[in-house]
Amino acid sequence: MRAIRIKTLRQARRVKRVRKTISGTPQRPRLSVWRSNKNIEAQIIDDLSGRTICAASSRAKDLRDAVGYGGNVKAAVEIGRTIAERAKSAGVAEVAFDRRGRKYHGRIKALADAAREAGLKF
Repeated sequence: MRAIRIKTLRQARRVKRVRKTISGTPQRPRLSVWRSNKNIEAQIIDDLSGRTICAASSRAKDLRDAVGYGGNVKAAVEIGRTIAERAKSAGVAEVAFDRRGRKYHGRIKALADAAREAGLKF
């Protein structure tokens, strides 16, 4: 039980450390990525106004069929493409990438690479 709590505290500390340097503005909003073992989500957030510009999730009804199981690289690539398309339609071309304290590999990297290929700059 104690190991889980320490792990959670370490994760929270990493999230805080990353968020000290990254902030979303109207010109360059923040692309925040959240992942669990079963799902992955991405949001583009303007921190100054406190507003989510667009979002994509493996749990959303419109993407659930295309993604299937949300805990793999294939799902992360699909979410990355989708968030980039939605960002372009909302008028966002450049973002600051917030990996939420996770290492930049695996599903996080796959989502970022797919978003870049779809035209998002960061």
